[in-house]
Amino acid sequence: MTDGWRMDRIGSALRGENPAVLRRLDAGFAVIGDVQFLPGYSVLLTDEPDVQRLSDLPRAQRLAFLADMERLGEAVERACRRLDSAFRRVNLEILGNTDGFLHAHVWPRYEWESADLVGMPVWLYPHQRWSDEQFALGPQHDALRAEIGNELDKLAG
Repeated sequence: MTDGWRMDRIGSALRGENPAVLRRLDAGFAVIGDVQFLPGYSVLLTDEPDVQRLSDLPRAQRLAFLADMERLGEAVERACRRLDSAFRRVNLEILGNTDGFLHAHVWPRYEWESADLVGMPVWLYPHQRWSDEQFALGPQHDALRAEIGNELDKLAG
């Protein structure tokens, strides 16, 4: 499979072609992030390709999306706490400044992060962290993917 799915993350998820999908949730897709410099980074994608912001959804779908965001956040928290004793917390963000579709970021944070970054937004990490191949999502993250997926399953319903 080529990286073409990155150009249409939601459409490819709807078609079953997005390899980053962890699970289909009630109002979207839980996906593992393209970069893993903070292991466990995940994203909740809306399942409505034309929706740009939370307020574009009818109230019931809005609440379902937020419930999915909470579920993904808890799954990441549980998995990361079990896999790394230095796990601190999870940050949840709906930004929408770059990608023109509704999505929520789930960032695990760790005690081993440098002191100048640990209390700052993840977006202030140096640019090279975002593009360094050593942090790119790959087979080395399969166990982490499985842990987050298992936690999502436990939290279902």
